[in-house]
Amino acid sequence: MDRTNHYELAFEAFLRSRQTAYVAVDEARRTLIADRSVKSLDFIVTSKQGLTWLVDVKGRHFPSGLGRQYWKNWSTRDDLLSLAQWERLFGEQFRGLFVFAYEVCGTRSPLEAEALFSFRDKSYGFLAIRLEQYACFARTISPRWDTVAVSARRFRELAEPFESLL
Repeated sequence: MDRTNHYELAFEAFLRSRQTAYVAVDEARRTLIADRSVKSLDFIVTSKQGLTWLVDVKGRHFPSGLGRQYWKNWSTRDDLLSLAQWERLFGEQFRGLFVFAYEVCGTRSPLEAEALFSFRDKSYGFLAIRLEQYACFARTISPRWDTVAVSARRFRELAEPFESLL
């Protein structure tokens, strides 16, 4: 976790407020696994379902950019490959998860008002999408930056409030 990233700090505060067991991962250095550099994940989070989530937090504004771009959910291909590598290393009871931490910056919200989380005078909505779902529907948006995203329509179908996974 990056202690200078307000999205990750808000997510950690959310976990604490829900009394959820977690480990914040120091992402200062990438890990070498079999001579390959792997991006660190942000959190390891337990759930009552018997699964443990390997979480990569993606901070975005809601809405994003100019105009009415509400559901920005881009990631890098490296994020997908690294999270998949962590899944393989940890084993069957661990699942990769992208948590999109949306900072609400307008009158619309990614979640109902009562599901938003307040942190340092800002409101956040935490939406989660499982790695296997994201990877299945991700399409290249920038070959130069090697970024991918899921269509807004599909993302809205697949993403769920993170709290529902606890």
